[in-house]
Amino acid sequence: MSDATALPAAAAPGQPPQFYDLSGRHHPQNGTLLGFWLYLMSDCLIFACLFAVYGVLGRSYAAGPTGAELFDLPLVAVNTAMLLLSSITYGFAMLSMQARRQAGVLAWLAVTGLFGLAFLGLELYEFSHLIHQGAGPQRSAFLSAFFALVGTHGLHVAFGIVWLVVLMVQVQRHGLGPENRRRLMCLSMFWHFLDVVWIGVFTFVYLMGTL
Repeated sequence: MSDATALPAAAAPGQPPQFYDLSGRHHPQNGTLLGFWLYLMSDCLIFACLFAVYGVLGRSYAAGPTGAELFDLPLVAVNTAMLLLSSITYGFAMLSMQARRQAGVLAWLAVTGLFGLAFLGLELYEFSHLIHQGAGPQRSAFLSAFFALVGTHGLHVAFGIVWLVVLMVQVQRHGLGPENRRRLMCLSMFWHFLDVVWIGVFTFVYLMGTL
């Protein structure tokens, strides 16, 4: 019998044999990362659809307010800075991970989470302000597409913050083992992906919407 599969020394009567992959050859080391890349590609399709919908409906104001009348660019610029800074601080967390500094990883993850919460807070303020002005998603096709695109991105950021908090607990309890390092890499890809999407939102929705 090869070293890839081995039967346990004693099996319970009537139970099917159990095989163990002792060499690990059937569990590729990069399998998790590959699966996560596939997930990110599926997320790209979701946002591509939302961008396409906004591209079609972005000028359908139904005699209502336009983006130039609604968008507060200085506020959105501050919000964008919050998310971009969170990407930088997550990069510092990854550098601390490479140096095996657990305290540094936790500290930079906490700063990243605070920037993410600031981003969400400003986005919720913007949404509430628009709805208070009577510019809710039901007002026009333009606003429906706007809330769908920006809101979906905000939900992703919220889920990312939850993931970040859970990962901080895992790192605190179990250290920077191979599993947690892999999880940190996956969250890093997810977080930077959200930054790239937001740059598209800022340019395509807010900047072009004020022209």
